[in-house]
Amino acid sequence: MTKLIYKICPTEMWRQAEAAGSFDGAPIDHADGFIHFSTAEQVVETAARHFAGQDGLLLIAVDEAMLGSPLKYEPSRGGALFPHLYSPLALSAVVWAKPLPLGPDGKHVFPPLEG
Repeated sequence: MTKLIYKICPTEMWRQAEAAGSFDGAPIDHADGFIHFSTAEQVVETAARHFAGQDGLLLIAVDEAMLGSPLKYEPSRGGALFPHLYSPLALSAVVWAKPLPLGPDGKHVFPPLEG
């Protein structure tokens, strides 16, 4: 069974990655030296903490098995282990990219998530 991890990304930034053939991260990823991901259990809180009120986002689902050894689970928020990718993201590992719209309550509306 495929285990998915998730990246929240502005649509325009993702379109540029598609044109380039890989995603080397958002500014926060560049600053930290790795691409931040979240598990299905973490991504809703990630959206609330780091993308509150932002529209024009995509939720990118990635097959973690295709990332190999550059993917590391490391302690972050509250000591929870988060997936961090120490290489560009090859688009071949992307399972899907779906809109992450804001609902009437101002919170993001997520598609069904798989762990």
